[in-house]
Amino acid sequence: MKNRLFYKIFLSTAIAMVLSMVIILALLSVTVSNYLFNEKKELLMDNCSTISSVISGETDNSTNFYISLHGITNVVSNAVSGDAYICDTEGNVFLCSCKEWRESKVCSHSNQGVPKLVLKNAADGEFFEIGRLGNHFNNIHYTAATPYYNSDGSIAGYVLISSAASLLKAMWFELANIYAVCALLPLIIMFVVIFLITKKLVRPINLLSKAANNMSKGDFSTRIPEAGNDEIADLAKSFNAMSNSLSQLESMRRSFVANVSHELRTPMTTIGGFIDGILDGTIPKDKKEYYLSIVSSEIKRLSRLVQSMLSLARLESGEQKANFSEVSIVSVIAEVLFSQEQRIEAKSLTVDGLQEGADITVLADRDLIYQAVFNLVDNAIKFADESGRIDFSVLKDSENKVHFKIKNDGESINPDELQYVFDRFYKADRSRSDNKDGTGLGLFIVKKIVDIHKATITVHSMPDSYTEFEIIFP
Repeated sequence: MKNRLFYKIFLSTAIAMVLSMVIILALLSVTVSNYLFNEKKELLMDNCSTISSVISGETDNSTNFYISLHGITNVVSNAVSGDAYICDTEGNVFLCSCKEWRESKVCSHSNQGVPKLVLKNAADGEFFEIGRLGNHFNNIHYTAATPYYNSDGSIAGYVLISSAASLLKAMWFELANIYAVCALLPLIIMFVVIFLITKKLVRPINLLSKAANNMSKGDFSTRIPEAGNDEIADLAKSFNAMSNSLSQLESMRRSFVANVSHELRTPMTTIGGFIDGILDGTIPKDKKEYYLSIVSSEIKRLSRLVQSMLSLARLESGEQKANFSEVSIVSVIAEVLFSQEQRIEAKSLTVDGLQEGADITVLADRDLIYQAVFNLVDNAIKFADESGRIDFSVLKDSENKVHFKIKNDGESINPDELQYVFDRFYKADRSRSDNKDGTGLGLFIVKKIVDIHKATITVHSMPDSYTEFEIIFP
């Protein structure tokens, strides 16, 4: 299902926002309810005390007093939106502010009486509850009660005021309605903003998903817009960099397959052709030795290619571990030159520069360094002019870095090709045309060995003059 992440982010954010609004409403309702509860309690208790103070010590039981007292309770009941009534110490109601009592001097309050437990609690000074006053009311009421006293200080009876809690409930619903109306517009605005932000946030992720899907099918051309300066933009930059790397890697892979096919096909075709010619008699017997020498040369070429590929595989897989020790670069150069003495003499090359630097050592793997120096020397011999020269230099600078240089005269490397000489299977045109011994892996292996030693290698070439490689060891 598409846009799953969009829906997850949007819905989770929207739900969190709605829950936050509900929590705010709940906290607000609790706060308001507590406030109204305290206000209601204070109002009822104050009015109970007022009536109690009017009655206490009063000995006049005339009709006019009761009419006057009923008027007071009526005013109070209207003020608190409830009923005020007075009972004796036994809980019998003898005066009530309700209309029913005013007309017939009897009402539901006087018929039921006040529970003894309420009177007992009120006798301590005051009483307040939220409930049905025992079973006195059918609905929840706020009820306050205080005693009033005889002239001798004894309790003469009790004043009670009750107000239905439904009024507070109605007020709470009104508050909730007001809150909902006031919160509706901000909620709509926040939903729109969250929708737009989520859509903007998810869009590059969808693009990344599509690009990754294309990459899985071999298409590395898709790129992600790198707008902004946030984590998504950084992810897009990293993804694009990865796409570029994979694209280059895929290009190198195809080039690798093409070059390996080319490198293997040419000598194998030559070997097969000459052997078939010898077997079927096409090649005269007196020429067999000549053509067999060519076959031998091609087999050696195949062997070098396979050996280079095996060395490269071991280096790239990490199978060939470096065994570091103090190594004299000059002694390694000397060993390599002794092994190539015949080739050097065959081209009448002059070798110079080994007189100095014999006491300079580097921390390196001797076998790997030997392979690197061998490849560089092999390259120098291959492309040096007849009767030309190869110069070596091993120096230590002020920062204790060791500089190893090898320079050969002869045809230079095209400036446009310098950046590619360390690429896998790369061979300049002159190498393909003038020399068939190269595999295009020698300098690539050198670069791998240099990287293992955390060293650097550079190449300089002067047109029609010389080519020089330099390795700097840390």
